[in-house]
Amino acid sequence: MKPQVLVVEDEDALATLLQYNLEKEGYQVSVAGDGEDALIQAEETTPDLVLVDWMLPKVSGIEVCRRLRGRQETANVPIIMLTARGEETDRVRGLDTGADDYVVKPFSMTELFARIRAVLRRIRPGLAEDVITAGDITMDRVAHRVKRSDREIHLGPTEFRLLDYLMQHPGRVFSREQLLDAVWGSDVYVEARTVDVHVGRLRKALNTKEERDPIRTVRSAGYAFDVNA
Repeated sequence: MKPQVLVVEDEDALATLLQYNLEKEGYQVSVAGDGEDALIQAEETTPDLVLVDWMLPKVSGIEVCRRLRGRQETANVPIIMLTARGEETDRVRGLDTGADDYVVKPFSMTELFARIRAVLRRIRPGLAEDVITAGDITMDRVAHRVKRSDREIHLGPTEFRLLDYLMQHPGRVFSREQLLDAVWGSDVYVEARTVDVHVGRLRKALNTKEERDPIRTVRSAGYAFDVNA
């Protein structure tokens, strides 16, 4: 059964983006636009995980977190707080109120999904999906291992994150700038050509002469992972 995620976010564009990406990752998603609606939905159907914004209409994210922790049915539901408030005192307050993790906006989807998996592994290990497969390539995120057919693939940390991101979005073309933002992070300055270097290393590790290259170069656009490799 797919884990049920309750997204509590009053910014429609971000709520839609979160729902779209979570559903692509295999989660069932419900959305609440304010804290009051979130509490009603959580009472009607207990979610497996809650993503909640701090600043919400009607009932704040902090209060949503406090009330969920106060109900027996939702006392142990993992909660990740999403907020633009990045001060240490705010993070401490959020965690002390009962949040299991705290993600500061703006954030990359790759980071958010890594934190979701980490929280689920820690609190509800049966719900954490840590192995993804595309074509004849299998990635175990927990063991940090990659195999192609029966062959072990040895990757550096950056190549591992790059492959992880591409495998999560098979067939989609990403520009170098998008890959830099997703894999290296928006707060790190790295030249776009660095992506080409790491893609080259990834290809060298993944492919033998008999194997088809699963990474497709799209001229003037970027790179894509071909799931039919």
